[in-house]
Amino acid sequence: MTEKTDVIVVGGGYAGVMAANRLTRRDDVNVTLINPRPAFVERIRLHQLVGGSDDALVDYRSILAVGVDLVVDTVTRIEAAGRRVILASGGALDYDYLVYAVGSGSGDPSVSGAAQYAYPISTLEQARRLQPVIDAAPASAALTVVGAGPTGLETASELAEQGRTVTLVCGKVLGPYLHPRTRRSVARRLAKLGVTVLEGSGAAVTGVTADAVQLEDGRELRSDVTIWTAGFSVPDLAARSGLSTDVLGRLITDETLTSVDDVRIIAAGDSGAPSDLPVRMSCQSAIQLGPQAAETVLSRIAGKQPATFDVGFFGECISLGRRAGVVQYAKKDDTPTRVFYLGNRSMAMLKEGVCKSTVWQMRQEARRPGMLDLWFKDRQRQNVLRARPGKTTAPVDADRPA
Repeated sequence: MTEKTDVIVVGGGYAGVMAANRLTRRDDVNVTLINPRPAFVERIRLHQLVGGSDDALVDYRSILAVGVDLVVDTVTRIEAAGRRVILASGGALDYDYLVYAVGSGSGDPSVSGAAQYAYPISTLEQARRLQPVIDAAPASAALTVVGAGPTGLETASELAEQGRTVTLVCGKVLGPYLHPRTRRSVARRLAKLGVTVLEGSGAAVTGVTADAVQLEDGRELRSDVTIWTAGFSVPDLAARSGLSTDVLGRLITDETLTSVDDVRIIAAGDSGAPSDLPVRMSCQSAIQLGPQAAETVLSRIAGKQPATFDVGFFGECISLGRRAGVVQYAKKDDTPTRVFYLGNRSMAMLKEGVCKSTVWQMRQEARRPGMLDLWFKDRQRQNVLRARPGKTTAPVDADRPA
């Protein structure tokens, strides 16, 4: 009988699901996906959950391959030396290889009062906590969204379209990743929706209370509900497990997505930092990284040298309410171009199509693993790496060829 290889995927987000499904290409691999929730969370729809237009959930049975075993639990520690994970329920599972795909969340706000009075929405539980607060707030309530990234823009637009009074506090600039022409168009759409946009010198938040937001320039804004969308963070599982991480806590890997500490641990998605030069945190990159992390595992099982990863971007697609949106195209290295569209329902439909396509890709990978490779290739990354002194490499596997 052929000996089975046990692979654990920690985290059931976009990257984790794609990795788990790709791993079923081999019949001699046991794939276990460990996730704290029994349903898949469409994180890119959480602003819709807050606004009441979607529940942001997908049944795992519809997107996971038949051979993937789902364990609803949380990994509290990875014991790399013993090749096992410790679970919050008190149990433990052994592995031959582990895919680290724990994802990301909103930044931990260091601003005074933000942790107590502001509502983050980067997880299902956070969005569910906020939704009834919004529902119970009177129509005249002042809602403040802090952070002008995609989540901030989408949340502010979603709520303003419902007739809510919304202020968007951007800090220095509205959508710093946007091309200036795109930014001006987004600003016009927000103005049409009645959103008050605060940006520029002095527009950083310095304090949050139960009914106000304080700005750097001394202004105090009435805020009955403050929504926090600024910043990114990752779970500290890798650091707690003694693995090398970057300053944000992302697992440092080489260009094959293999941990620089342990050849049996491979990262996928937002929680990895290949060569300490991570790609942009997004479902766009996670959908690409998941299958490639799995291919690294499959190559090592087969005794082959894993390929370096390739991730490229097509741009940014942002909904601005249910009836408008913006699409900003980019070079493969994520540099914005001057081509963009905005303002009519077709753009909102395009964003909806993007959301649906991510679920479709996971389903396709479940049905026919390895048949769908839609990722783009950023050729500039290798030039950037060659220009840096030194290289980040993975350790040699003493048991299998690297």
